[in-house]
Amino acid sequence: MKYCPSCGKQLADNAAMCPGCGHMFAPVGPAPKVADPTDAPSTGYGVLGFFFPIIGLILFLVWQDNFPQRGKSAGKGALIGVILQVVLSIAYVVVLVIIMSIYGGYGWE
Repeated sequence: MKYCPSCGKQLADNAAMCPGCGHMFAPVGPAPKVADPTDAPSTGYGVLGFFFPIIGLILFLVWQDNFPQRGKSAGKGALIGVILQVVLSIAYVVVLVIIMSIYGGYGWE
């Protein structure tokens, strides 16, 4: 049983309003989710995701609910790794095309 803070009348546990004074009670909902104290951003998982983007993506997807900060670190590392790989691949192709255009007419014999 609970009591009204305004008039002190005894109330049912699920009462939304005091029948004596009309005081309204805020609905009691589920407790807010508290972050896990062991969850912290990790540079190690970011580096792992950078060098192995597939593993970083998997860790991000697995940890996004239970360990959001760790998962975010792994996901950021994976994203940066993929972007850098794409940029370096494009640069490699551009340099290769330039070299082939310079030496293409002379032959390699």
